[in-house]
Amino acid sequence: MKYEVVIGLEIHVELLTASKLFCGCSTAFGREPNSHCCPVCLGLPGSLPVFNRRAIELSVTAALALKSEVQLRSRFDRKNYFYPDLPKAYQVSQFDQPLARGGYLAMEYEGKKKLINLERVHLEEEAGKLIHAGDSIIGAGHSLVDYNRAGIPLLEIVTAPELHSGEEARLFLEDLRTVLLYAGVSDCKMEEGSLRCDANISLRPAGSSELGTKAEVKNMNSFRSVELALDYEIKRQQQVLSAGGVVNQETCHWDEEKKQTFSMRSKEGSSDYRYFPEPDLLPLVLEKSFVAELARTLPEMPAKRRERFQEQYNLEKKEAFMFTGNREMGDLFEAVAKIYRDYRNLANWIQGDLLYQLRESGKKIKEVEPALLANLLRLLDEGRINRPVAKELLAEMVQTGTDPVDLVKERGLEQISSRESLLPLLEQVIAENPEAVENYRQGKKKALAFLVGKVMAATKGRADPAELNRLFEEKIQG
Repeated sequence: MKYEVVIGLEIHVELLTASKLFCGCSTAFGREPNSHCCPVCLGLPGSLPVFNRRAIELSVTAALALKSEVQLRSRFDRKNYFYPDLPKAYQVSQFDQPLARGGYLAMEYEGKKKLINLERVHLEEEAGKLIHAGDSIIGAGHSLVDYNRAGIPLLEIVTAPELHSGEEARLFLEDLRTVLLYAGVSDCKMEEGSLRCDANISLRPAGSSELGTKAEVKNMNSFRSVELALDYEIKRQQQVLSAGGVVNQETCHWDEEKKQTFSMRSKEGSSDYRYFPEPDLLPLVLEKSFVAELARTLPEMPAKRRERFQEQYNLEKKEAFMFTGNREMGDLFEAVAKIYRDYRNLANWIQGDLLYQLRESGKKIKEVEPALLANLLRLLDEGRINRPVAKELLAEMVQTGTDPVDLVKERGLEQISSRESLLPLLEQVIAENPEAVENYRQGKKKALAFLVGKVMAATKGRADPAELNRLFEEKIQG
């Protein structure tokens, strides 16, 4: 029997705030365990929560970026369950009255555009972090708990069950991350846990409209892990069903080292959490003007920017994806494009030599000064330097931030292209390398490159290679 895979994602995003959702404790990552805690985020008796306005602003901004319908009135609830990383034995979350409903994310998959619908976007508080003795929770002798993370503002984005493969889920997450980065709501660092994903996955007979029994997969700590874990779970469920078995509704742990999932516990339903309204918080009521102002300040989103880059700068589709997939790269391209109009040449240098130099130097793309990159490209266009010199200047410009124009003046690096300057050097090389000259006369093209290289070395790379080629051909063949 053929089966259809159905996947829904629950994405958890830590918001980019300086303090926690209901208290003033710092959200800084990597600090001494249990050093950023207080009676509020630890749930000690008598402590009362107070809303973090910035967390609400970022939540609404994210919802707007995802085309969700922001609810002017929402409510917080207590989600009750016992787990060591939850100091209060409940989590303040939102259940039946979330911050936003609906929405979608446009993506491309297998050459086709499609919309993945969202069910809801809601705000809640983070749990703490368990540190297991051993490589994973499976078989750990003991676990330690750090409550620094408890209470950090967390946005949960729930998709409709409209994804159908591990690869599609990974691509969706990559696109979602880009949108959230553009909106400025989170740093989305999966390695630090500020972007995490759980997946509900089930199989059903092809053509059926009813969902099969789902398993929830957790502990996927990279985009690649999401794809691998879901592909593994698809095969596992196929084997169970093909053998006449029944898939259990359970929560599974992805073991990154063994590349397989393990059953952790039976999957809870909403009734197991015994939701009830949070008695210490009033309903969250937003003004229309508040939402409208956030909508007005929302930046251009990646999909729209991608289309504009193709139209305005005549970039190829693949290039537009590259320049908009990294917002800082797109910002640099546009900043330089305002003062340097050869968009094709600019795109080639950024995605080629500039990215190489950034990797080599460890510098960030935001550290590149647009005006200096434009100056370098103009020097090359005007024939004042050649390409080898331009590459050297680019490396120094990236490393030190020095203007290439100043470097050319200080070091006398301007290109030598006049016939009068090059001919004496060229004649000397011809006289010193008669064998190479004869090889070129016999049709061996590499011999010409050898001769040109000799002059380039003598001029420390300043000679005009195109003019050298022309002069050598003239002297040898003429």
